[in-house]
Amino acid sequence: MTDRYQSLIQNPIAQFLVKNIGLPNPPELKRWNGGPLVDGTVLLGGSSDGLLFGSLPQLLKNDGIETTTVRAEGRRYAGLVFDATDLASTRDLIALQEFFTPVLRQLASCGRVVVLGTLPERTAGAGAAIAQRGLEGFVRSLGKEIGGNGSTANLVYVSPEAADAVDSTLQFLLSPKSAFVDGQVIRIGTTDLADAEEPAASDAPLTGKVALVTGASRGLGAAMARTLHRDGATIVGLDVPPLQGDLETLMDELGGTSIIADITADDAPTTIADQLGEGVDIVVHNAGITRDKRLKNMKAENWDKVIDVSVGAPQRITDELLDRGLIREGGRVIGISSIAGIAGNNGQTNYGTAKAGVIGFVQELAPRLTDRRITVNAIAPGFIETDMVQTMPIGIREAGRRLSSLSQGGQPIDVAEAIAWYAHPGSGAITGNVVRVCGQGFLGA
Repeated sequence: MTDRYQSLIQNPIAQFLVKNIGLPNPPELKRWNGGPLVDGTVLLGGSSDGLLFGSLPQLLKNDGIETTTVRAEGRRYAGLVFDATDLASTRDLIALQEFFTPVLRQLASCGRVVVLGTLPERTAGAGAAIAQRGLEGFVRSLGKEIGGNGSTANLVYVSPEAADAVDSTLQFLLSPKSAFVDGQVIRIGTTDLADAEEPAASDAPLTGKVALVTGASRGLGAAMARTLHRDGATIVGLDVPPLQGDLETLMDELGGTSIIADITADDAPTTIADQLGEGVDIVVHNAGITRDKRLKNMKAENWDKVIDVSVGAPQRITDELLDRGLIREGGRVIGISSIAGIAGNNGQTNYGTAKAGVIGFVQELAPRLTDRRITVNAIAPGFIETDMVQTMPIGIREAGRRLSSLSQGGQPIDVAEAIAWYAHPGSGAITGNVVRVCGQGFLGA
């Protein structure tokens, strides 16, 4: 859906009014459309005692990303990466100011800031735990400070044994693929998973993988299917009978196969499992519906349906696939939560409950599957420009767009790119995470 306000303010007169009246001025975000992951140089900071500082130059060079550890006056930087893993006291936090303050004016438009930290619960002593937890407030505040030019800031906590498993995450966060991911905290190696699989091909990392995407015919689901296919996966798309035509058209485009089913039906888990042949590597539980009413006016059937589509059916389907060994070792299970499940939403008690339930599903299941090297994660979209947005009153629609560090709504591709990052073979040490794709929306955490 088009953001007319963002289009209207691009002319010089409108820009004059925006600057002088103080109206929102959403930047034009850069999104990846091929070519190098990072267009420019990334400045690295931190001390030699950091867990990753010594390995970062070669790691990023292998990805075709140019780096330097020496700041040059007047040079623009596409990204800033700071290894804060060794900060062990509140006094040590001054290192953040000493690195970032001199260079922030040199951060290019749509630049990327990534801070690397140590899991607070894995530190030795109160001072280190406090310092590491402080990094969350730092990146969230910095994200709000630099969002005006389309730049983002994110934090990656890394366990010591997962130091070699950060590559796919750095590729994602430093590239335009993460255009609408801002102020987020990602945990790598929080459980027994601490390894990363080498992709079959750097330009098609999902080659040889099979991906099941529910609700695949339109909107977010179609974007996910196209993006996973772009990265080499064979797609199995699922949707309800009324959308069979749309689904089959998309699967013909992608060379995939279709499953037509109502996922809430009693026999749906068996029906889906029976059609997956030798199994699947990636399961994306994208299907979802809304039936919005305030709780005082809510019908029982609308409560049940919303919750069952979003989290009840995904739980039953996943259990069936796991019981039959159809999710292969090293597989990915990805749920779609929502900002409504984190911050709540007026008139969406059923939807908010369902999407919070997705987070519970992920956090309960993730540690149970580490012995099979299967990861379980969720994406929580914020305001994304889909057909659903058109049903919103214009006032709520505009507020949803502007109440974020980036002052605009996201695009379906932004959610799809995050799904592709979770699915990447190199993301095998990431499990139990819930990452918002919301442009650092001002609601929620």
